[in-house]
Amino acid sequence: MKTKLIYYLYGIAISLMLSVSACTEYLDKAPESIISKDDAFKNFTNFQGFVERMYHLTPDIAKHFWVSSFNWGEDEVVTIGNGEYLMGFAIDRGNYRSYIGKGDSFLDRNWSPSGDRFQKSIWGGSWYGIRVANMGLEALAEGKLVDATQEERDMIAGQLYFFRAWFYFQLTQYWGGLPYIDYVLPSDQPLTLPRESYRENALKMAADFKKAADLLPINWDNTTAGSRTLNNNELRINKIWAKAMLGKTYLYAGSPLMTNGPNGPRTYDAEMCKLAAEAFGEVLSMVENGQTQYALVPFENYSSLFYTIQQGWLMPGGTEAIIRSPTYGPDSYWRQMNSYQPSPMAQGDGIVLAPAANYVNYYGMANGMPLDDPESGFNENQPWKDRDPRFYHDIVFDGMKMVSGTITNADDEVWRYANLFTGGNYVSDPRRVSRTGYLNYKFIPLGANIWDATYGYSYATHLHLSWMRLSDVYLMYAEAVAQGFGSPTAKAVSFSKTAAEAVNTVRERAGVAPMASKYTSSLSAFMDELIRERAVELAFEGHRFNDLRRWLLLTEQPYNIKTRQYFDRAQPLDTKVDPKENSVLNWREEVIIERNLTSRHYWFPFKTDDVSMYPEFYQNPGW
Repeated sequence: MKTKLIYYLYGIAISLMLSVSACTEYLDKAPESIISKDDAFKNFTNFQGFVERMYHLTPDIAKHFWVSSFNWGEDEVVTIGNGEYLMGFAIDRGNYRSYIGKGDSFLDRNWSPSGDRFQKSIWGGSWYGIRVANMGLEALAEGKLVDATQEERDMIAGQLYFFRAWFYFQLTQYWGGLPYIDYVLPSDQPLTLPRESYRENALKMAADFKKAADLLPINWDNTTAGSRTLNNNELRINKIWAKAMLGKTYLYAGSPLMTNGPNGPRTYDAEMCKLAAEAFGEVLSMVENGQTQYALVPFENYSSLFYTIQQGWLMPGGTEAIIRSPTYGPDSYWRQMNSYQPSPMAQGDGIVLAPAANYVNYYGMANGMPLDDPESGFNENQPWKDRDPRFYHDIVFDGMKMVSGTITNADDEVWRYANLFTGGNYVSDPRRVSRTGYLNYKFIPLGANIWDATYGYSYATHLHLSWMRLSDVYLMYAEAVAQGFGSPTAKAVSFSKTAAEAVNTVRERAGVAPMASKYTSSLSAFMDELIRERAVELAFEGHRFNDLRRWLLLTEQPYNIKTRQYFDRAQPLDTKVDPKENSVLNWREEVIIERNLTSRHYWFPFKTDDVSMYPEFYQNPGW
């Protein structure tokens, strides 16, 4: 029986060989110009060209559609009227099947290593990549790489092992355990391999990531092979990528969902977490000892992690970006920038992705305390005062100056300041402005509007998000250590910092005080703060949904609601006063979305065609 999943795997062989050898039709080529499949592997240059097709299979989640919906936790609210087609809207209503054939979903769409940003997907692209990786490993085993140094052989093999595990990680984090295909499937045999458990898949992924880490250099620029592309190797897989993904694989395998299933307790597999802690610890030890090219970016350059301005194809991320995919177009205005702003300010099409007010509440105080801590100093009458500096970087709140340039139409003056108070024009129309009382400016500069010349309309702002950055590694290390050893003050053998100290490293960069002792004296208190810290540091970068799922919190209060905040200005807006100091009255919060999700929503459903292939490839529970 050969159905669609098999065609994903089998169909690659023909398409791959044709695409390696030609840009035109096969019959248009002279016989002597045809490159044999063995020639694709005979030397390092050819083989590396074969490998690099796989780099172009991972979606660019921030720009994979005209408006990209990729924050599916409790973090984002979409406008009503024009945003209902977005995947985030479907997730809120539990309609996970919407990903199938859905244009804006990066989970399932046409896939092509040479196509544009619309032709990148997790499902199709990952199966393609697994097949290609297996073909490459088979070619190595058969001795087809005849003209290469040992360094070159190791670098080819390391990338192939990494890619096989990477694509499996992308698949399993959404659909759970799958058949782990580690050889080239014969085209004349039906697929009958059973689905494995998540743990079984994770151990095989870990083995591949370990091999990759052993074979790859820390920095391609410091190798003979990499010197040919000196200063252009930052997107190529290296030892740090592999070790970091090894840690993430173990951490996910040790997390409550993967350990106990959607109806199980919220407990971890301590042994898996210890393995994760050691892998992350090795990465962080090398980073802090200056053995890598990676480092936390100073907070004054925090925006450079997410976007660049008038720098063309130069990707954001800097020294903090560990894993990045290729970018598909530097001008991000129509793809994401205008979907974070009131439509009249950016010539938008009525879609505004606003941060949920309850999510904004995770941004605590500069003293390191959460808002609801009695010692935090938070005051509902001055809600913007003394907040975590990342709040001021990421979030637009009431009274902020949004337009500095000349507004010729007097009626448009209402957009100069963020009127997010109850009745203000920034919140008055749910079809064109914020539904929550806030706006997300983490990925765009103030001044990105149709009036300002500084960062105005289509000003070559390039948004690109890393799949993993260094601060994430610190936070995953902290979680793995705390859960593996049962204490926030424990540390891995491979790294000198405790779990709490790793969190404080991230906070210190942002100018936030360390965790108070009350949050490091017990595992449960520490986890509450770690969950909040991940929400703030990694806000709107596409992590929250998968975090809530693996923690078994997706269906639990307060993680299943989205709110709006209402308030009145205590006095007319004084434009000479720092808006952080402004006072408000009648502060209140209202639930506008409650997600009635159940245990089945912890995993995505497969397509009916796929689960109809053979009995061992079964549907996820509840679907």
